[in-house]
Amino acid sequence: MRKLVLFLIVLVSLSACQNSHNKEVRKQKEELVAIDLDDIIKRGKIRVITDYNSTNYFVYKGRPLGYQLELLQALSNTLGLKLEIVVSNDVEKNFASLLEGKVDLIATNLTITRDRSHQVAFTEPHCITRQVLVQQKPSPDNNPSSAQELIRNQIDLGGKTVYVQENSAYVSRLKSLGNEIGDSIHIVEIPDYEVEQLIALVASGEIPYTVCDENLARINLNFYDNLDVETAVSFPQKIAWAVRPNANNFKDIVDNWLINFKKTNQYKRIYRKYFINKRSNHLVDANFHSIKGGVVSDYDAIIKEESAKYNLDWRLIAALIYQESRFLPEVKSWAGAVGLMQLMPQTAESFGVEEITSPKDNIQGGLKFLIWLDKRFAEDISDPDERLKFVLAAYNVGPGHVEDAMRLAEKNDKDPYKWDDSVDYYLLNKSKPSFYNDPVVKYGYCRGEEPFHYVSDILERYTHYKNVLND
Repeated sequence: MRKLVLFLIVLVSLSACQNSHNKEVRKQKEELVAIDLDDIIKRGKIRVITDYNSTNYFVYKGRPLGYQLELLQALSNTLGLKLEIVVSNDVEKNFASLLEGKVDLIATNLTITRDRSHQVAFTEPHCITRQVLVQQKPSPDNNPSSAQELIRNQIDLGGKTVYVQENSAYVSRLKSLGNEIGDSIHIVEIPDYEVEQLIALVASGEIPYTVCDENLARINLNFYDNLDVETAVSFPQKIAWAVRPNANNFKDIVDNWLINFKKTNQYKRIYRKYFINKRSNHLVDANFHSIKGGVVSDYDAIIKEESAKYNLDWRLIAALIYQESRFLPEVKSWAGAVGLMQLMPQTAESFGVEEITSPKDNIQGGLKFLIWLDKRFAEDISDPDERLKFVLAAYNVGPGHVEDAMRLAEKNDKDPYKWDDSVDYYLLNKSKPSFYNDPVVKYGYCRGEEPFHYVSDILERYTHYKNVLND
C-alpha cells in the first residue's frame, strides 16, 4: 500500500512538473514578437540570417554565391520583396535573433529535431542529408605501426574524442550514438568555430575527428584530399529553414514555395551546382574564394591603397569596379569608357589620368571623380549614406540627369534629397516623354533604368562584401 501511495505521489509530481513546463512554453510563445507575413510585406523586405561557409554563402571573384543565397534570391523574387541578409555562424544566437524579431527567417542547414521544434517552427525541408564522421586518411608517409586506421564501424567511436560546433545538432546525435553503442564518446563543443573551420583542423591534424552534414563534407574534399567522409553517424535527416512559431502565414507561404520550387529545373541546377558537380567550374582558384583566400581580384592591393587615401571602404570601391568592368583593366564600353572604373577619356583627362588602361591610374582617376561628385552633392545631402546613392547614380549617368530627377521630385512634392521612392523614381522614368519634356528638365532623355539598377546592384554587392570580407 505504501508503495502504491509513493507511486501516486511521484506520478502527481511529474504531472505537475509537466503542466508547469507546458505553461512556461505557452507563456514563451505568447511573449514572442508578433511579426508575420503582413508585417513583412509592409516592410518590403525579408530579413534573413544565414551562415558563412564555402557552400551556403560566400564571394568568389567578386561575385556573391551560395546555395542558401540562390534559394533566398529565388524566394524574394517570387514574393516581390527585397532581401536583407545578415551573417552569423552561432546557432544559438541565430535562434535568439529570430525569436526576438530581429530576423524573419533562419536560412541555414538546420537539422529538424524535437528539441528545436519546441523553440522554432521548421519549414518544408529544402534537402535531405545525413551526418558523417570527418577523419584523416592514413598517410603513406606515416609509420605503418602508428598510422591511424579509418573508423568504419560506429562502435569504434567509443572512447574517442570528437570536436563539434557548439549547440549544433551534431552534439545531440553523438550523445544518442553513445547510448546506442553502449560506450562513451567524448564530445568537445567548440564555441567560436564553424563547421568548415573544424574540418580544416582535422585536415591539418590539429584535431582527430569532427562531424558534419554529408553534402557539406563532400564539398570540402575539393579542398582537402587527405580527408575521409565515408562513415555515417546518422540516418538520413531533414534539413530545413526556421521561422517564429507564431509566424503561421509566413511559414505557409515559404512552405508552399519550397514544395513547388523543389520540383523545378532551377532548384535542381542550384543543388547540383553546390553539392554534386565538381567545383572546378566556379572555384578554379581557391585564392579568389572568400573562405579560402579572401581575394576579390588581382587588384585588391591597389584598391585598398588608393581607397585609404580618401578614407573610403575598399569593399565599396571593389563592388563598383566589379559592376563597371568585372575587374578587366582593358575593357572598353560601346560608349568609349575604358578600364577598371570605366572612365570616359575626357573625364580621365580632367582628373589627370596619364595611362587610362593602367589599373592604378584608372582607379586613381575614378576615385577623384567620385570625390568630386560627393562634394557636388554634399551641400544639399548631409547624410553620407543617402548621398552615396546620388553619387553612384551620377557616376553612372552623369550629375546633370540626377539633378533633373531631383527637380522633378521637388516639383511633384517629393523630397529631392531622398533617393528611395523619390528621386530614384523620377530618374527611372526619365526615358518617358512626359518626364524628360518637363520644363524643369535641362538634360533631356535618359535611359533611367540603367542608373536605377546600377545603384541598387552596387549597394547590394557592397553589403555582401561587408558580410564576408575583412575591412
